[in-house]
Amino acid sequence: MCGIVGYIGTKKACPILIAGLTRLEYRGYDSAGISTIEKNGLSLMKDKGRVKNLNNLEGIDNLEGTIGIAHTRWATHGKPSKENSHPHQDNSKTFSVVHNGIIENYNELRSFLESNGYTFYSQTDTEVIPNLIHYYFEKDSQDKSIMRFLKAVQKACLDLKGSFAIEVISSLYPDNMIVVRKDSPLVIGTCEDEKYISSDIPAILSYTRDFYLLNDLEFVLLSRNEARFFDSNLNEIKKETTNIEWNASSAEKEGFEDFMLKEIYEQPTAIRETIGSRISPDLKCEIEELNVLDKAYLSSINMIYIVACGTAMHAGLVGKNSIEKLCKIPVEVDIASEFRYRSPIIDEKTLCIFISQSGETADTIAALKLAKSQGAKTIAISNVIGSSITREADFSIYTHAGPEIAVASTKAYTSQVILINILAIYFAEILGVCDSNLLKSLKQEILDLPKKVEETLKCDSQVKDFSKSIYQEKDIFFLGRGIDETVAKEGSLKLKEISYIHSESYASGELKHGPIALIENGITVISILTDPNLVEKSISNIQEVITRGAKTLVVTNQNLDYSMFDEVIKIPDTIPFVSPILSIIPLQLLAYHISKEKGLDVDKPRNLAKSVTVE
Repeated sequence: MCGIVGYIGTKKACPILIAGLTRLEYRGYDSAGISTIEKNGLSLMKDKGRVKNLNNLEGIDNLEGTIGIAHTRWATHGKPSKENSHPHQDNSKTFSVVHNGIIENYNELRSFLESNGYTFYSQTDTEVIPNLIHYYFEKDSQDKSIMRFLKAVQKACLDLKGSFAIEVISSLYPDNMIVVRKDSPLVIGTCEDEKYISSDIPAILSYTRDFYLLNDLEFVLLSRNEARFFDSNLNEIKKETTNIEWNASSAEKEGFEDFMLKEIYEQPTAIRETIGSRISPDLKCEIEELNVLDKAYLSSINMIYIVACGTAMHAGLVGKNSIEKLCKIPVEVDIASEFRYRSPIIDEKTLCIFISQSGETADTIAALKLAKSQGAKTIAISNVIGSSITREADFSIYTHAGPEIAVASTKAYTSQVILINILAIYFAEILGVCDSNLLKSLKQEILDLPKKVEETLKCDSQVKDFSKSIYQEKDIFFLGRGIDETVAKEGSLKLKEISYIHSESYASGELKHGPIALIENGITVISILTDPNLVEKSISNIQEVITRGAKTLVVTNQNLDYSMFDEVIKIPDTIPFVSPILSIIPLQLLAYHISKEKGLDVDKPRNLAKSVTVE
């Protein structure tokens, strides 16, 4: 839930660390801190609040060290405070540590260390780590080599239960840093005489394109010009770099006021990148990563689970519609945090698809591991190359949406919806169970979507004007039937995430079964109408709220009597399989503009973090 960054090289570390934290602040922003190796030992600068607060700390301008670690926090253990901020040090101030993740057995470790004379000054789980390193370091006093440092870190990490990405520096080893990860993201960017470490690629992409992608419990001993890799038994291993082709400017705002708005407007490009060569201009569909899944295997499947959290789960609901209709295979969509605990029926005839923008969502990764243990084949859909979920799954397909910095997901969602539709088409063609003309029509609609998204974005000013009339409301309702209900869920979530307005989404037909009791004069009801087979029934449902005094906004591509409603946003026509990609865009913009009208921080909504790496 937090962001970490590190630097070891020839330049002053402090400015590089603070710049990295600023780019990572979407991962957590209730406190921040840095530690560098100075001539007189380890420095420690940290404070409650945003990264920018570090610039006001006394003495920070005097830091000269060229090795350092840094952290921006989203609190899990311990309230936001200076004492609970990272980095943390051991009692002797020999080791400084930053940590992303959660240590599940920290209470036992803390009790053990206290019984051995260690004192704790924070409420965090992280503080056990530097003290545990010190404990093992002192027990190995005969070893005078750098391996003593590495072995102490290794022994400490093997005691930890949970998830972690850790950076460690020591006053005793002024030319080195040790990093390790388990179930939490960490990458190392490398160039001559410099190494950059981060929990996310965009934070350090401006410095290098060459990255080491770490597997779980790989320990890395870093110096300025070398990275040595070791497995969990400290056997040295070889590691190759991966070249990342993202444009460094993708992680900047490029003239937009906020990352979220920039990413909403990047959706035509993101969708083009996601389609890529998977659907060619002559309408051939190919997913190279899955070409070993043949007709015999797909015909043997009796159930597909789509497992994800939040926005990714809503993309999964769209996928359920497409796969069931095109492939004739039953699909269940599960919330990842619930999936493991309801004893799902899984065997070798089950295919499980896991969706995660970051590829580091802890609940989703845990669900994936369960599915594999019970014999299911697993497919990961992610935006991040080399992320944890893609290394765990049997097969991985990438959205290629580019870095998404704003906490509230926009372009990642539409790219996920596109990709899962392409997946449904690919499977349907292999199985031969769907009308070829329907598949041909759907493929053409997908190829046309980037232009239609560009057209849809022209509603921005209309949405902005409407937002000014409702931004002070306390409750808003979203309605939809069929595929439009999935959009209602995502639109409601976007509004909650960044505007803090209470909102609910309902299947339109369910309105009369209870929720209509909440409709009163002046309340806003937002409806999505894109399925021609359900328009008449949906209009009837909207009439039920109009007669009770509701103010209505309708997002539609159908020919309706617009005079019935207070506001209508017309989107380009397309078929229902992919209409959620167009109909969600006005709702993304609505959430954005309402939040701006309220003067809120759009990119960093309270209590939320971009990559949820703890359960």
